[in-house]
Amino acid sequence: MYLHLVTVVPCIFLGAYLLFFRKGNALHKVLGKIYMLMMLITAIVSLFLPALVGPQFLNHFGWIHLFSLLTLYSIPTAFTAIRRGNVRKHKIKMVMLYVGAIMIAGGFTLVPGRYLHGVFFG
Repeated sequence: MYLHLVTVVPCIFLGAYLLFFRKGNALHKVLGKIYMLMMLITAIVSLFLPALVGPQFLNHFGWIHLFSLLTLYSIPTAFTAIRRGNVRKHKIKMVMLYVGAIMIAGGFTLVPGRYLHGVFFG
């Protein structure tokens, strides 16, 4: 749980910075690689965390794990797109990743019964 939080919390701010500020410069490229690596680690680690709220598949996985799969798909395809010069595809993948994996999945972590709900709301 803690490794997941340590890798995902910085991505909230790093991803927002990358989305809203100048793109294509050296800083964007370095921070983008760090963001992608941290998101990959986050997604892999999250697959080892059991779903404790809602229905489970194989007594472990829940609906929220679909966002992990989204991340594991989006990062390599976004990286490949930018390496091939397809800026539009890269941008779409990264915006969808941030909205899906950070904003929506992050919102689901605040549902009663989840760890972060207890941290923030007692």
